[in-house]
Amino acid sequence: MFNAILIDKDDRGYRASVQAINEDQLPEGDVTVRVAYSTLNFKDGLAITGSSPVVRKFPMVPGIDLAGTVEASAHADYKVGDAVLLNGWGVGESHWGGLAQKARLQGDWLIPLPKAFTPAQAMAIGTAGYTAMLCILALERNGVTPDQGEILVTGANGGVGSFAIALLSKLGYRVVASTGR
Repeated sequence: MFNAILIDKDDRGYRASVQAINEDQLPEGDVTVRVAYSTLNFKDGLAITGSSPVVRKFPMVPGIDLAGTVEASAHADYKVGDAVLLNGWGVGESHWGGLAQKARLQGDWLIPLPKAFTPAQAMAIGTAGYTAMLCILALERNGVTPDQGEILVTGANGGVGSFAIALLSKLGYRVVASTGR
């Protein structure tokens, strides 16, 4: 048994609660991960509250990312004890996610945790930081440099926007922040 946030929807309505889950209830996958950390993203908030149709099937464990340790594996790239992380792949929407003490996933969705990071550090960066850095890398691949003038970050008060401001500033960009709030 392990604990997880479980979302369900049926004729009694939409609800989310912390529940004890049997391991045999985990969805199919070739790697089982003991989750050390996950993040709480805007999308997870929408899923838990039911205020937007984020969840594609029920019951569902939310959590779009996780970092942890491989507990069981039938995947060639991962063995018991490996530190891994994950974000994306519909996790928390159509496949059980990281807001649980365990997750069973496809090994192809995982990446080895870089040696430079602890699981806590990886999830402090989380999907928001990863997304912000992917955007910055795309800008730079397309020739944007700090000496070309100010750079606008919209949605600056959100997770991705906050990371983008910090990263761009550290890289020498002059950042102009914008928010609808």
